[in-house]
Amino acid sequence: MKLACQEGMAPGATLEEKLANIEQAGYEGVELWGGGLVERLEDVKRATKKASVPVTTICAGYRGTPLSNEPESRKQAADDIKTLLNAAGELGATGLIFVPIFGKAQINDLSPWKTAEELEREFLVELLGDWAEHARKAGTLLLLEPLNRYETHLIKTLRDAVQICEKVNNPKGLKMMADFFHMSIEERDIPTSIGIADDWIAHIHLADSTRELPGYGHTDFAAGFAALREIGFDGYMALECGIPGEDKLAELTKSAQYLKARMSDTE
Repeated sequence: MKLACQEGMAPGATLEEKLANIEQAGYEGVELWGGGLVERLEDVKRATKKASVPVTTICAGYRGTPLSNEPESRKQAADDIKTLLNAAGELGATGLIFVPIFGKAQINDLSPWKTAEELEREFLVELLGDWAEHARKAGTLLLLEPLNRYETHLIKTLRDAVQICEKVNNPKGLKMMADFFHMSIEERDIPTSIGIADDWIAHIHLADSTRELPGYGHTDFAAGFAALREIGFDGYMALECGIPGEDKLAELTKSAQYLKARMSDTE
């Protein structure tokens, strides 16, 4: 397992400075925000080619809403997602992190025939069939992310995401990611949930129960890391959280040391 840090969390005025600080703090990869990435793709390639910190993943950044009731919004999301998948392939990234919908359902409820959520799930499987194949051809993955009950109504647990992945059944184009913060809210037992998701998990987000850096809450990372090791996960785990204090580099360094100690606990 390898540690990564989101670009936006790292101190530095330029990407080059951020990459240098990420490496100095003890991380092995960088996760990029998808918004505006295509426009600076060549700059990113040049910066990461000079650094020893590769791009691990692209975190969302697409416009529109895939499960919107508005065709224009759905089309915009689909176009952006495919473009970002192409960028992920060019950068050698594991994949593009994807959330189907935030908040409440937007598709009209057609009960008693089908509820809005039933329609959403069926529609999502259809959309992901196309996008997963696009990802496969681009040499990357679309990574389905479960959130929590306060941010979405649809995909909230690892089991929810597994069910969708199994229906699409294209593991070379679609897998999922697991976020320790969301799991701390939705999963009754994080290690058990990781075991159920098994090799569908291709990426991890790290945040403590406070949604701050690991080490500032009560999440049992050692148990979670042991479960990841048990399923053979050897990918990247990227920070996505707040940084307490003013000295970001010092705090990132401390958190990397904390996480590496928890990984050592599982060996």
